[in-house]
Amino acid sequence: MHHPEHRTGSVTEHPLGAIILTGGASRRMGADKATQLWGEERAVDLVAGLAASAGAALIISAGPGRFGLPRTLDKTPLGGPVGGILSGLAWLDGRCAKVLVLAVDAPTLSLDDLAPLLAAPSPGAVFAGMPLPMVLDPQATAAGAEAGWPVRRFAERSGLTQLEPNAGSLARLRGANTPQELAGLLA
Repeated sequence: MHHPEHRTGSVTEHPLGAIILTGGASRRMGADKATQLWGEERAVDLVAGLAASAGAALIISAGPGRFGLPRTLDKTPLGGPVGGILSGLAWLDGRCAKVLVLAVDAPTLSLDDLAPLLAAPSPGAVFAGMPLPMVLDPQATAAGAEAGWPVRRFAERSGLTQLEPNAGSLARLRGANTPQELAGLLA
């Protein structure tokens, strides 16, 4: 009887996985954005809930904090969002056909906001003028991508389609980097 070889990363187990970028310095917010309360819940929990409702079977955080999710540390300290994306993709190791990348500072996003990205054909999509959120086929990751790259360059070199965002979702897509922006989104 012949047994096929099982190699890590050779089998796609899930249609969708998610990486929540939690490694930002939060200098303008003055507090860790991931644990910032939005109403009664931490931002990281709201974003993880959104990823789950979008159908993500594997959800990880990319950054140093421990939030009750599997996590990966950036391979390159201070590697920026692309460092987190690359570390997250390495952790997911091809187990997901598509990966949703979310910033922890945009916890008011809705499934309607994400629907155009989730429906985009391979290799994936971003909203024009907004590097995050993004949906990508892990196999489409830009060759030679490295931590420190701007997210826009990563998206362009990975061949992601630029979609026009719905005007009503712009504030939610931008998220909150300051206490004032947080208050505005909570209002």
